[in-house]
Amino acid sequence: MYYNEDTIVFLNGSYVKASEANVGLYNQTMHYGNGVFEGIRSYDTPDGTRIFKAKEHYDRLHYSAKKMHIKLAYSAEELEQITYTLLEKNNLKDAYIRPLVYLGENMSLTPTVDVHVVIMAWEWGKYLGDQALKVMLSSYQRPNPKACHVQAKVVGHYTNSILATTEAKSKGFDEALLTDMHGNIAEGPGANFFYEKEGKLYTAPLGNILSGITRQTVFEIAKELDIEVVEQFFTPEEIYTADAAFFCGTAAEVAPIGQFNDYVFPMNWEDTNSQMIQRMYKRRVSTNEYQNVFI
Repeated sequence: MYYNEDTIVFLNGSYVKASEANVGLYNQTMHYGNGVFEGIRSYDTPDGTRIFKAKEHYDRLHYSAKKMHIKLAYSAEELEQITYTLLEKNNLKDAYIRPLVYLGENMSLTPTVDVHVVIMAWEWGKYLGDQALKVMLSSYQRPNPKACHVQAKVVGHYTNSILATTEAKSKGFDEALLTDMHGNIAEGPGANFFYEKEGKLYTAPLGNILSGITRQTVFEIAKELDIEVVEQFFTPEEIYTADAAFFCGTAAEVAPIGQFNDYVFPMNWEDTNSQMIQRMYKRRVSTNEYQNVFI
């Protein structure tokens, strides 16, 4: 579903066919999870294909690489230009973009100077679909920030996400919601979490969660719509008094949650401030509100 015989990827300075791209079997990323990545979207707008907040995503890729002692040779601007070229070569407009920085052959637990960069793109619908989600409280917790850099998008971190999502689906739910090490709600396996109560939005503060770029966009839109957003710690029990809830992320966009465990959110999604943010977000990304300079 991700590529065919004509698909082109960017790999270490060249544009090559995905089917012909090779990766060394002894690379440290595959064995130990030391690599970093991003998830980015492009949209077909009236002004042409535009990448949603490309600079912010590639700046975060640099942040993640630095935290993992990985030397990334390409600047954020260069990576953005490369990505537009890649989209053009694959004739993609509405696309999901996956940059991955992986390391060379190294079986020791130290960084390597051999650094590889690959960027892939494919057509992909909303990660969590279009329907209101059934979400369960996971038995897994997000990693302790004293154990790793939780605000970096590190390859190995996502084993935690796989476990949580697999558990949820095995129990008849669409997705999981995880707590931090203190038992407060943190985020989903691949998206940030907000709930709405009496018109206000609530979300976990930074520190135990990924600093989502779509999360920040929700803050920006809410401010413009005069919707109050409160960053605070809260327990799973507090969600049972909420009117509505949603996940947000570049892959998921703004995805409504209809049920948490056995609690069905009582407010009609169409009547919520959350839905206003969802609608505004979709309009802005599809009409080139977030422009990029490289065309």
